[in-house]
Amino acid sequence: MTALERRTVGSLALLYSFRMLGLFMVLPLLALYAADMPGSSPALIGLALGIYGLTQALLQIPFGWLSDQIGRKPVIVGGLLLFALGSVVAGMADSIQGIVLGRTLQGAGAIASTVMALVADLTREEQRTKAMAVVGMSIGLSFTVALILGPVVAAAGGLSAVFWFTAALALAGIGIVLLLVPTPAAQGMEHTDVGTRAGLIGQSLRDGALLRLNFGVFTLHFILMACFLVVPGFLEQTVGIHRSHHWYVYLPALLLSIAGMVPLMIVAERGGRPHQMFLLGIVLLLAAVAMLGFASNALLFYAALWLFFVGFNYLEATLPSLVSKTVFAGGKGTAMGVYSTCQFLGAFAGGAGGGWLLQYAGVGALIGTCVALAALWLILVLPARAMPVAAQQ
Repeated sequence: MTALERRTVGSLALLYSFRMLGLFMVLPLLALYAADMPGSSPALIGLALGIYGLTQALLQIPFGWLSDQIGRKPVIVGGLLLFALGSVVAGMADSIQGIVLGRTLQGAGAIASTVMALVADLTREEQRTKAMAVVGMSIGLSFTVALILGPVVAAAGGLSAVFWFTAALALAGIGIVLLLVPTPAAQGMEHTDVGTRAGLIGQSLRDGALLRLNFGVFTLHFILMACFLVVPGFLEQTVGIHRSHHWYVYLPALLLSIAGMVPLMIVAERGGRPHQMFLLGIVLLLAAVAMLGFASNALLFYAALWLFFVGFNYLEATLPSLVSKTVFAGGKGTAMGVYSTCQFLGAFAGGAGGGWLLQYAGVGALIGTCVALAALWLILVLPARAMPVAAQQ
């Protein structure tokens, strides 16, 4: 990469990580802190946790289209302002309904597809895959930092402090966009007509291999949101760890999960067995969720949490690469837009649907639903032909 490309990719990766950090930080907190708010219930807590995914899913493609028309940077700045507004609303909220409204506005700043399009605009084609990988790694890093930083900030100032902190991150992101990121030439943007764009979306939705991958990312994020409706409470009530110290558990589990991921990646890439390792990742996720449902002591719970992070992080890193290798010619951007939409819909369904299940059917039903979804995913990708040919080379 040239020096300008390195600065551009680094700046956009930092911007993306700031935004995802703001979304992820509440993950280990809402089930605990929102329970004390007026009008709180498991269903509303789940809705507050996942509602951002609905507005993200609905607005990803429209925001991407708008950025084709008026430019990437105005759309990104506008999205960050919406995200900051949502954080302020949630930070000032004195009821669970206020948190739901704030999270809805946070999600309305749906700039993920626009940021990725800007990465493509500002990098040469031969450097684009590397640039996308850097941004992808920043997402994984922000997830790790969020699970550690969230409990620390909340211990100092409560849930509202976390939302005010995320508002500050959004404003810092605007500074990055305006001061550090170059403005692409107008010709770098694609003014695709509505009919062509609709045709590409339809083609993505009819492709069997892409459908399996989209179902996979939906399931992965459903399980993530649903599990974090119960994991923080188990840590506090059963294991006996105060909520301000939950990062003592998340930090080693996440760090050790990297050690668990490395053998999978080596066997997949150097050993030529990506399909088998992908299946193993799903099996680890399924086993971890089942163990969480039956965990009766701290040791079993810690083992389940470690397996969960190994499986989740491996699958989260692998799925986008498989999409890019599977997609038909000329449809990569559209396929990634559909993929992102399914990802955010999974987060919404896992939070809102998981909260409803928790309130009206109990923990067993919530865990059972997650296990069933993971098992269905495993069945769908079990045949060797379910994997993209390019991924097995």
